[in-house]
Amino acid sequence: MADCSPAPPETAGSGRTHSTTSGEKRFQNSLALGHSFKRVTLTKPTFCHHCSDFVWGLIGFLCEVCNLMCHEKCLKTLRSLCSSVAPSAVRIPVAHCLARDAHKRRVCSVCRKQTDGNGALRCEVCELHVHADCAAFSCADCRSCHVDGTLRQDTFYHHWREGNLSPAARCQVCRRSCGSFDVLAGVRCEWCGVTCHTACHPSMAPECNLGRLRRVSLHPACVRLQSRNFSKRHCFRIAEGDGRRPDDGDDVDAPAVVSKDGQPTTPDRGKQFLKVYDGDDALRRGHFRLVSVVRAAGNEEALLQEVGGLGRLRSDGGPDGGGGDAWILRAKGGRAEVIKVYGGAARSRFFFRFLTPRARTRRPRRRRVNDCVRLSDGDRISSACACPRTARRRRSWPRSCVGRRFSSTTSTLQHETFSASLQKDDVTRFDLQEVLMSGRRVRKQTLTPQQNILDKLHDIRKMSLRQMNLTRFYVAERQSQAQQVSLLIGGLPPLLSKEQYWQLMQEQLIVKSHLVDISHVYASQGAVGLRLSCLSEAERVFMLAKDTDVDDKWLTSLVIPDVQVGLLGEDARPLLVFVNAKSGGLKGKDLLYGFRKILNPHQVFDLSNGGPLPGFHTFRALPSFRVLVCGGDGTVGWVLGELEALRHQLACREPPVGIVPLGTGNDLSRVLRWGAGYSGEDPAHILACADEADEVPMDRWTVLLDARDLGENGVETFPEAPKIVHMSNYLGVGIDAELSLDFHQARQDDPDKFTSRFHNKGVYVKAGLQKISATRSLHRELQLRVDGRDVPLPNIEGLIFLNIPSWGSGADLWGSEADARYGKPSIDDGLLEVVGVTGVVHMGQVQSGLRSGIRIAQGNYVRVTLRKAFPVQVDGEPWLQPPGHIVVSAAGPKVRMLRKSKPKDEKSTGGAKDGRSESSAPSDAVHL
Repeated sequence: MADCSPAPPETAGSGRTHSTTSGEKRFQNSLALGHSFKRVTLTKPTFCHHCSDFVWGLIGFLCEVCNLMCHEKCLKTLRSLCSSVAPSAVRIPVAHCLARDAHKRRVCSVCRKQTDGNGALRCEVCELHVHADCAAFSCADCRSCHVDGTLRQDTFYHHWREGNLSPAARCQVCRRSCGSFDVLAGVRCEWCGVTCHTACHPSMAPECNLGRLRRVSLHPACVRLQSRNFSKRHCFRIAEGDGRRPDDGDDVDAPAVVSKDGQPTTPDRGKQFLKVYDGDDALRRGHFRLVSVVRAAGNEEALLQEVGGLGRLRSDGGPDGGGGDAWILRAKGGRAEVIKVYGGAARSRFFFRFLTPRARTRRPRRRRVNDCVRLSDGDRISSACACPRTARRRRSWPRSCVGRRFSSTTSTLQHETFSASLQKDDVTRFDLQEVLMSGRRVRKQTLTPQQNILDKLHDIRKMSLRQMNLTRFYVAERQSQAQQVSLLIGGLPPLLSKEQYWQLMQEQLIVKSHLVDISHVYASQGAVGLRLSCLSEAERVFMLAKDTDVDDKWLTSLVIPDVQVGLLGEDARPLLVFVNAKSGGLKGKDLLYGFRKILNPHQVFDLSNGGPLPGFHTFRALPSFRVLVCGGDGTVGWVLGELEALRHQLACREPPVGIVPLGTGNDLSRVLRWGAGYSGEDPAHILACADEADEVPMDRWTVLLDARDLGENGVETFPEAPKIVHMSNYLGVGIDAELSLDFHQARQDDPDKFTSRFHNKGVYVKAGLQKISATRSLHRELQLRVDGRDVPLPNIEGLIFLNIPSWGSGADLWGSEADARYGKPSIDDGLLEVVGVTGVVHMGQVQSGLRSGIRIAQGNYVRVTLRKAFPVQVDGEPWLQPPGHIVVSAAGPKVRMLRKSKPKDEKSTGGAKDGRSESSAPSDAVHL
């Protein structure tokens, strides 16, 4: 089967298909794009997929393969390729990373139909949206986010993606609306965010400058990763345990997960279902596609009627099951061999030509790979590719390379094919690479000089016609640089030496000393960075580490890219993004997806997959970068703690940290103007705010918890070892910590219920009402000492130490009244404010703004002695602290935070809603 849409073309209306023999010139442009249009009569409102305007009148033109609908006037200016020939236009094949799509209003990029229902998939890296049964027919045109060591690109071009634009999107050229949720119209660059009509985008300058977010984006040319042996999920650290991930195997024609049209019903009277198998491989695996044809139609008539728009893919049956006939497609002599099977026995066989729209039209015969390979002019040989049926043109080839043949006796690459055009010294510098393009994975294999390229093609054609159409052969120059892959192995015992970690690697992972070396040691985190000089060894170590446990703790293994610092721009300060996907319900996952498709995925990290260490390890050599943390106050404190521990191993010792609030209280984000919570803002706008934010210093405190118990004989015992935690917001002892502990335990018992801030605050209120009449006389059970002076305590039930002027979801606990005894609190004054509350009622009054807390002291060194166990919480993380001492002191240098700039009056620019686009100078040249 040729590359065609996986679903039959949807009839736009009832009406006859009229002959267009008198207007053949009108279809010349559409035929060059692979479309096969028929004139249809419309019976419902329809929009043009080219200009996104309403199709007035009763006549429209519908492609029988990809369901593209357009005006008659738009046929001459049509630019969209048909899905049957789209893979042939891909310059650099990059596979997609598909997962379940939660969006309801999207349009499939293959069949151009709405993706309503649970069968929709989306790419985690780009804006591709497809049905589950269309995924096998999507071309490998995802964003290239790194350089794998074999490709060199001097100029960075736009990466256009068609459709699924916001209705508010404006064309960068004509300034008219170009977006629509109803049809697949308009294009957008997935790097700079520029949007325009499909007819206007050739007028844009081909070079891409990453748009408004170029300072915070990690340029793909600066990232090196030899990813041949790793899937995209491994390269971008996408958790494999994601429940929304489909079963994305490596098969080219994998069975559909969910059909967008539902299960096939009994065919209409006079019609029957046929099962079509794509070669021997599909027959062996039982993967077929259903088509409905008229019962009275002959074999050739049935093929002419239905093969151009085959139905959905199915896997529930084989050639002998389910009744009906089965058709097996095999390749023979440049044509397709069809074997009709009934009851398991071959009854007849005949041949038919490829029935794609391109083959049915009168066109000059295309040369096959065994005819000749034509190469364009240039100065030197760098790369070239040959399609199974055509020869791809690539620049930088010498003029003497024109007209070389692949004969049937070809057995070597160098001497048989290129010896006549290359010098003997140059022949050994090139390899022939076989590349299988698939929407889910791109496989590369270097062929040996003894392998026969024609025999290779014949074997592929027998297995699958589609696989043959997706196979390319590249002539690539051998790279002089050594193969290097970086892995980060976590989950090891902490606080060991480099020699001890190396011994663990040899015992558990059986690493080879001449291929593996420890490049970095993170003893406090129990992790090491490995550098491997063999791709096969890297793959083996990577997979083995995932199935290995040390001291009853599973190891983690992550692929880490190498960032080339020398290639970064002078004003570049990439943004390192951490997202806690478990915060904010599903908002964390949506933000993770949004940041990946806007920025380079190599700078976006999921905290549930290895924590903050992989991100800091990746950015360790960058002289300047910023950090954006998406989560609650506890998540921000976690990242700040890791940053303080890794500070001495980073080239940028103090990167400023911004916040996207996804927690319940979000007190620190309120102080830094990031808001009370995330309410669905555009991720591109958040990134722009992070780029423009101001840097401010903030105090950070060390809390020493020293548990001691006085025995019967008056001798002190130590029930727990002393531990140290860090504080950014506040520390509480007593009633407020007890409420936090109750909430924490309720969330642990049933975490699925705690998916919104409104519900979480309701649980807090319920816990507070249950303790409204409780009295504990906290002031009698503890002793407070500030800056070396004993401080008497009033009658209180809670003692709170504030570093920021926000507590309990934005309440001003210290108050705004002037007091000559104390200075005005600030986040960088080096002082802690000590405040007391008398109970739950007092806390409620503070929350409502009726009262403030009881001011007790202000200082930079605090010591609290507990005579019995009390609940304690630090930045919202509670626990029950045994009797002993709590010492709070400054944690060394201040941390730098990002405070959101005050909103300015933005001038109307008429640009796209996402704000990423930046004007690009139109060009007279046309680039397709």
